[in-house]
Amino acid sequence: MVLNDDRRRAHPKRHRGSRGPKPPEADANQPEKPGLRARQAAAKILAAVVDRRTPLDGMLDLENGNPAYRQLNDADRALVRAILNTALRHLPRIEAILDTLVGTPLPEGARALQHVLTVAAAQILYLDVPDHSAVDLAVEQAQLDPRNRRFASLTNAVLRRLSREKASHLTATRAVSVIPPWFHERLVAIYGADHAARIAASLLEPSSIDLTVKSDAQGWADRLGGLVLPTGSVRLPTASGAIPALEGFEAGEWWVQDAAASLPAKLFSDLAGKRVADLCAAPGGKTAQLALAGGEVIALDQSGNRLKRLIGNLARLGLPVTAVEANMADYRPAELFDAVLLDAPCSSTGTIRKHPDVLWTKGPEDIEKLARLQERLLRHAMTLVKPGGELVFSNCSLDPNEGEEMVSRVLADNPSWRIEPVSPADWPGLEAAITPRGEFRTTPAMLPATATHAGGVDGFYAVRLRNGA
Repeated sequence: MVLNDDRRRAHPKRHRGSRGPKPPEADANQPEKPGLRARQAAAKILAAVVDRRTPLDGMLDLENGNPAYRQLNDADRALVRAILNTALRHLPRIEAILDTLVGTPLPEGARALQHVLTVAAAQILYLDVPDHSAVDLAVEQAQLDPRNRRFASLTNAVLRRLSREKASHLTATRAVSVIPPWFHERLVAIYGADHAARIAASLLEPSSIDLTVKSDAQGWADRLGGLVLPTGSVRLPTASGAIPALEGFEAGEWWVQDAAASLPAKLFSDLAGKRVADLCAAPGGKTAQLALAGGEVIALDQSGNRLKRLIGNLARLGLPVTAVEANMADYRPAELFDAVLLDAPCSSTGTIRKHPDVLWTKGPEDIEKLARLQERLLRHAMTLVKPGGELVFSNCSLDPNEGEEMVSRVLADNPSWRIEPVSPADWPGLEAAITPRGEFRTTPAMLPATATHAGGVDGFYAVRLRNGA
């Protein structure tokens, strides 16, 4: 292993007979350094995301998540979240910089060290953490881990050099894409190089917080300093404070929902008094929209815990629904529905602004597998709709395999069904999101930022289908 320009500092000569410094773990009375456990938790969770493709949300769950994370106090948990999201958003650039500094690849058994270095580099390069603290705690991590102890001096030298040279490294990696090659190639093939680059750039921008309001969007925008979007959502200013503390939350006047996620439920015609099914309902944002529109809503989800969350959300909003714990693929109601919403499980590649771990926990094989699942669910959902009724299919994937192409296959086998197109004239400001067939296709590159409000929306696909039988 070669450490560029710092080999001598990383591996100083020892005098003959010297046994070297005592490792810190040998002193049981040595106090633990503040912030150490937070960095250790961040490195463990990063390893689970990158090496084992474990979704981040589950590991940050306060009831069933990573034990090391759950044992931290609130401030340290916030730090861990900041480190992880920052590291995942910039991971290709961080890895390129570390490769330059280390010189030769770390041995196979030093994978854990790579995550320690990544966590420290994320702090040094992108977070408001003192460099010396990031370096010192990374060295401490290496010394306390038997797998990494022999690399403690290397860790110190690499990170100290990074601290000195970070401006030049940031400049040198500006052209490195922040998305993995498999995803970049797919985006370019689907959207073209320019749009793909803008989607990638959106990953580094602050994600927005959007609200769906019961009524008077402009009034709530004025009260909260927000901006009314073409979707009718209210986008909060970049620094809005704690959501539950904002006016209107306790009274149930609005709920948090990405602007693009609000579109599928708005594609239905008049729902007043109609039987409506939301087939994959939790956490309930779209369910709330359907109930607000006057539908008699049956909300299905196969997870009892997720349904409890939905019921709690809808109770705050004062919107009545009937919750049913069931796998929608097996669901056969006694009476068919006038309208059905299927917001299907998907690869979630449209949510990378909020969930950058998706780029590292999903791959092309997941897209293919999930497209097959969606096709089965859509075919079943069609059997639940009355003749003349509507079905809206949606998901938060950027890939046509999970959208346009899959829907085309299903329609080819069901000639009584047709797309009921969305008219661009009805959606001023969103014309670019409407396909030639009248489907919605949003991407994170849409809706540019303003001086006071973040830009972008989640990537979403939505189509309205009519049962002409």
